[in-house]
Amino acid sequence: MFNKRVRIKEVLAGDFLNQEITVMGWVRTFRNNQFIAVNDGSTNSNLQIVLELGKFDESLLKRITTGAALKITGILVASLGKGQKVELKAQKAEVLGDSDAEKFPLQPKKHSLEFLREIAHLRFRTNTFGAIFRIRHSLAFAIHDFFHKKGFVYLHSPIITASDAEGAGETFHVTSFELEKPSQNEDGTINYKEDFFGKPTNLTVSGQLEAELAALALGDVYTFGPTFRAENSNTARHLAEFWMIEPEMAFSDLEDDMNLAEEFIKYIISYVLKNNREDLDFLAARLTEEEKQKPQNERSEMGLIEKLEFVVNNDFERLTYTEAIEILKNSSQNKKKKFQYPVEQWGIDLQSEHERYLVEKHFKKPVILINYPKEIKAFYMRQNDDGKTVAAMDILAPGIGEIVGGSQREERLDVLEKRMREMKIPVEEMNWYLDTRRFGTVPHAGFGLGFERLMLFVTGMTNIRDVIPFPRFPKNAEF
Repeated sequence: MFNKRVRIKEVLAGDFLNQEITVMGWVRTFRNNQFIAVNDGSTNSNLQIVLELGKFDESLLKRITTGAALKITGILVASLGKGQKVELKAQKAEVLGDSDAEKFPLQPKKHSLEFLREIAHLRFRTNTFGAIFRIRHSLAFAIHDFFHKKGFVYLHSPIITASDAEGAGETFHVTSFELEKPSQNEDGTINYKEDFFGKPTNLTVSGQLEAELAALALGDVYTFGPTFRAENSNTARHLAEFWMIEPEMAFSDLEDDMNLAEEFIKYIISYVLKNNREDLDFLAARLTEEEKQKPQNERSEMGLIEKLEFVVNNDFERLTYTEAIEILKNSSQNKKKKFQYPVEQWGIDLQSEHERYLVEKHFKKPVILINYPKEIKAFYMRQNDDGKTVAAMDILAPGIGEIVGGSQREERLDVLEKRMREMKIPVEEMNWYLDTRRFGTVPHAGFGLGFERLMLFVTGMTNIRDVIPFPRFPKNAEF
């Protein structure tokens, strides 16, 4: 029975000495026809299997190649060799799946991340990606754990929708028409009444608007699911398909929103520090080696573990957009024209280089910026009394810039309708959304956190395509 196997993580951590156990996994290396390093994905550490010389058929030994899957039963004994405390003295060995050593692309050597992206279906078997995706699992669990303990209701928002929450227009269209011959009106336009949903539809860019509907009945809710942006951006920070965490809270203002977001980030990072230390230590060592290749002035001041612990143990700096603009305008970076986008006047949309300067150079800690100009923010954000700004907040993190974007929502029907008309948001089509302001409106707030951006921060990886199993980006939809 396969379920009697013991995972290698449990073998190395548990008390199985001098007991008979069965392990299963994939061959990393095989030396001297005697020593097999086997890994089963539960940990980056391998278990050494020792084959007694002359005990196993030559035909079996030839099949034990890198990548082959094995089932081994034996006695766990203290190891006399260097590098491991225990080893498994094999009594029975079975090859569950052969691997052609000459064709298997993951030979026991260092591979570039670019190469591994080309074989993303196999990169799970490397130490780097084993660590990344175990951490991704833990972060996802910690997210649900945090909100569950807080009494939030998990909401499944739709993936197919007729709304564009941000009004950005960068959406993937959903249709059942044959693309070569869609149904057309007499004037040549597409007749969406004949389409599957009877109207234009797209893949969701956010679950926020639907979450607001639920929050204004259930109190506190959150969504955690895939979102899609048809943004033709081929950078290390953008994906066409990514995951978003979006809580919405009734009876809450901007300060409540900031407090929840800071507590949330600290909680989930603490969870990973406690439960994935081996994986984090591996990625931290990897990052240190990577940093050595950079010029001294481009290296991070903190190691990965130090950075994560710093975030958990320190209050985030809070300041207004206006204060941030003054800091940036007067910075030596700006005066010496070292910013790609110079900071000259109030009202500009901050770029990643500005956000990172505030976090990494000026405050040297995560920053929460509030009260942005209304012209650069979405229609649903609550307007402040100054008539110029909205009650919005962004959390900026070292290394990546914005990691959270949120706001107090505009609960006043007349103000919201006016703003929607100014921004050319179709008021009639959004009647369902406006009903929440007509019937028992309350102050409410929420935020969105891009899961892959969070993964970059926690793992120290620098390309967002390396923290999601199967990345989707322009001209790429493999697997």
